[in-house]
Amino acid sequence: MSSSSSRDSLVLGRVIGDVVDHFSPTVALQVSYNGRRLMNGADFRPSAVVARPRVEVGGNDLRQCYTLVMVDPDAPNPSNPTLREYLHWLVTDIPGTTDVGYGREVICYESPRPPAGIHRVVFVLFRQMARGSVDVAPVLRHNFCTRNFAVAHGLGAPVAAAFLTCQPEGGTGGRRLVIRPPRTTPPAP
Repeated sequence: MSSSSSRDSLVLGRVIGDVVDHFSPTVALQVSYNGRRLMNGADFRPSAVVARPRVEVGGNDLRQCYTLVMVDPDAPNPSNPTLREYLHWLVTDIPGTTDVGYGREVICYESPRPPAGIHRVVFVLFRQMARGSVDVAPVLRHNFCTRNFAVAHGLGAPVAAAFLTCQPEGGTGGRRLVIRPPRTTPPAP
C-alpha cells in the first residue's frame, strides 16, 4: 500500500483526527497476526488477536530507535468513548529494520476485547531522539493520549500508523468501516 493510500485510509478511518494529527509516513510498518497481514480497516475478531502481533519496523539504520503505541480510541463503546484512548501496548527502543521483539516492552500487550460495537485498534510508530529517551510507563491504560505522550517524550509527529477494526466475537455488524483504494483512473467527463 502506498503511503498516500495508507494516509487516505487513516483519514477515512478517523485515525487522523481522533488519535493523531496529519503526518507524512516515512517508515514502513507491517503488522500481522498469525500470519495475516493487517491492511488498514481490516476486521479481526478478538480470538484472532489474543497473541501479540508481529510488528516489523522499516528504516535503514539499526542505531535509530522507534516507539510503538497501540491504542483503542473507541473504549469502552464507539458511541460513548469515555476511556479514549485505551492503551493496549507500548514498546520503546525498537531498532530500525527489525521487529518489536528487539525493543523494550514498557506496557505489556493486552489483547483487544471490545465489549460492544466496532472498535478501531491503532498502531502508531514514532522515531525517538535516542535510545532510552522514552523510559516512563503511563500509570493507567485508560484515558491515555497518544498526542500528549508524544509531546511529553519529544517524539514529534508519527512516522507510520496502521489500524484494524475489532468487535465482539458474536458481533454481526452494525456500522462497518469500508476502506476502498483510491481510483487510479480519472472518472469519465
